[in-house]
Amino acid sequence: MTDTPDASKAVDQPPATVDLAVEFAASGVGEILDELDRELVGLKPVKQRIREIAALLLVERARQKLGLSTETPTLHMSFTGNPGTGKTTVALRMANLLHRLGYVRKGHLVSVTRDDLVGQYIGHTAPKTKEILKKAMGGVLFIDEAYYLYRPDNERDYGQEAIEILLQVMENQRDDLVVILAGYGDRMDKFFASNPGFRSRIAHHIDFPDYSDDELLHIAETMLEGQNYHLNAEARALMAHYIELRRAQPLFANARSIRNALDRARLRQANRLFETASGPVGAEELSTIKAEDIAMSRVFQIAEAMSDKAAS
Repeated sequence: MTDTPDASKAVDQPPATVDLAVEFAASGVGEILDELDRELVGLKPVKQRIREIAALLLVERARQKLGLSTETPTLHMSFTGNPGTGKTTVALRMANLLHRLGYVRKGHLVSVTRDDLVGQYIGHTAPKTKEILKKAMGGVLFIDEAYYLYRPDNERDYGQEAIEILLQVMENQRDDLVVILAGYGDRMDKFFASNPGFRSRIAHHIDFPDYSDDELLHIAETMLEGQNYHLNAEARALMAHYIELRRAQPLFANARSIRNALDRARLRQANRLFETASGPVGAEELSTIKAEDIAMSRVFQIAEAMSDKAAS
């Protein structure tokens, strides 16, 4: 009696090749990258880096299918840049991307700051930090302004306890949690210099550049379009001037500042309509932001005062 081949062994044999284009299409990663392009203006170096990370993970997954020895790549990240440059949006998309590729179980994002992790008295920090980590497991933990965790000038600060717990989890449970640290670039550099354990665990450092004036104007128009509003020609020209002036003033936060400015412009538009409308108004009037709705901004008053002061 002759032996017959074991069918299960044949099934277990890895394939000889993998079509990366097919893998890319099946993963849904292209949809996420397209969403980033639609949602975020500019940021070409950021988008390119995200594409590179996606390519790396797709190749790693292909290697696994071919039976090549592999280990889970380190995916902890650092996002540096000024406020309003899209860091949180990219973190959300990254969580989704990692989930699609099977590198995290759930694909959710837990966004926290120092106050969510560090307690105010002895014995309070560890439970807070562990509770946040428990919520984030299977997804991405986004720590904004991460440098506030470390306060070397305060001997009684409990941030170091939170850091030690985070470092341990980032190393031992990196198969089930990705941590993204975010904040201003110069402060993050000092933070990493003071905490080398973090730097050694961060594989991807991504810098988010400020938006240009043209990009901010495009962002403004896109935000309004999403709410069924638009700028008329005069308002568009004045908005471009507003952006130029606002950038030179304190506490400028890129797209966040633009969103706030548009919210105030809509308030002024609504007030103008109630004060001036003598009869029924149509969709066009209700949807148009005019120059006068922007011209009332304090940004112009501050710029004029600064100009008068410089002239004197």
